[in-house]
Amino acid sequence: MNILLVCAAGMSTSLLVNRMNDAAQEKGIEVHIEAHPVGSVTSYADQSDVILLGPQVRYELKKIQGMYPDKPVEVINMQDYGMMNGQKVLDHAIELLNK
Repeated sequence: MNILLVCAAGMSTSLLVNRMNDAAQEKGIEVHIEAHPVGSVTSYADQSDVILLGPQVRYELKKIQGMYPDKPVEVINMQDYGMMNGQKVLDHAIELLNK
């Protein structure tokens, strides 16, 4: 499973990537997670199974959903993002894939 996290600069989301990787390792799930700035979404989205946007770029949701209609694209829950809750964000990504 490949998960793309999209944010304003790709910096703050790096910590969330680490926490999600830790949660995946604890569950024995093989996953590849990357964080990139919203401006470079087209360079990475094709290889991803799920695209999650940081709350700070939620205004790009409709645009990115339109660009990738065959992929789940959603905004990360603001509270989970703020708390850097990698477990919940990972669970949400898995849930989106299983829809």
